[in-house]
Amino acid sequence: MTAKERILGKLRASLQGTTPVADDYDVGLLTEPWRYGDEARIGRLRRMLEAVHGETLLTTSAEWPARVVEALAARGIDELLISPATAHGQQFAGHLALTGSALRLKAYDRPVEAWKDELFFHTPASLTGTLGGIAATGSLMLWPTSQEPRLMSLVPPFHIALLKASEVRDNFHEFMHEHDWAAGLPTNALLVSGPSKTADIQQTLAYGAHGPKELLVLILEDA
Repeated sequence: MTAKERILGKLRASLQGTTPVADDYDVGLLTEPWRYGDEARIGRLRRMLEAVHGETLLTTSAEWPARVVEALAARGIDELLISPATAHGQQFAGHLALTGSALRLKAYDRPVEAWKDELFFHTPASLTGTLGGIAATGSLMLWPTSQEPRLMSLVPPFHIALLKASEVRDNFHEFMHEHDWAAGLPTNALLVSGPSKTADIQQTLAYGAHGPKELLVLILEDA
């Protein structure tokens, strides 16, 4: 018997002879105060992200690659980590080929053990997609896959995320129900609400201690 099985066995045994508490969960208490409507939803998400040093930019499905190139150039970054297996990775690579950009692309196409040092110390920026956004908290929902592992959004100092405006929801409850989490929780879901930050040392807020120092969210208005 494994340690996990022993722990679960003890928990189940502790419930024997007990009576379940009646479920009086009120969905309205969790959802009604956090509804914004189509006109205000994107504005709310942007304000919440920008309040914690996140950067947002409204763009389109056709124009976002150019905005990425501009953001990298403004920071003096000449290399970007992408996933060539994703549609947005392919679109961005196509944009660079068409415009003749000198920006170098780095592909996340091998196990992390094969290039850990390069990933952690020599990869200045990354581009990922998102599963959607949550207006109430100004959060991005990232659902890492084998194509885009979670380290793509957790390690490089500058993280650029693509967010479709049509996939922003009012609150977390709405998001979970729409994606039917009750039928099967995701293996690994990430809620990103700005750059990495901590106040562990002398209660002084510092950015980038445990992840990206900068977060740029490109919101695709026509998607």
